[in-house]
Amino acid sequence: VQLQESGPGLVKPSQTLSLTCTVISGPTPTDRYYWGWIRQSPRKGLEWMRAIGNSVRTYYNPPLKSRTSISRDAYKNQITLQLTSVTAEDAGVYYCARSLDSYYWPYGDWGQGTQVTVSS
Repeated sequence: VQLQESGPGLVKPSQTLSLTCTVISGPTPTDRYYWGWIRQSPRKGLEWMRAIGNSVRTYYNPPLKSRTSISRDAYKNQITLQLTSVTAEDAGVYYCARSLDSYYWPYGDWGQGTQVTVSS
């Protein structure tokens, strides 16, 4: 499976960050896998954020629950993450990934990541 993340690159503090993961090849987001968003920063390392399976149920990291949402567009083969009220601590590289077995870990297939900078 090939995953590609896209996003604005630069967001201002307090804005909402919207990131898109496009499944270029392989199973579609409606198939029986888990699709997640994970970010990496020097301060926090790897941090799992949100995931969605093949049903309407989504999964969240409790500290990020109130600020994140995840959705799926089956026609576009896309999974979207939104993060509200961004701060400098949200800067980092954001990855889209697929897990065969679990909404949490492990994720075996990853996109290349998209860099997010938070600055006014």
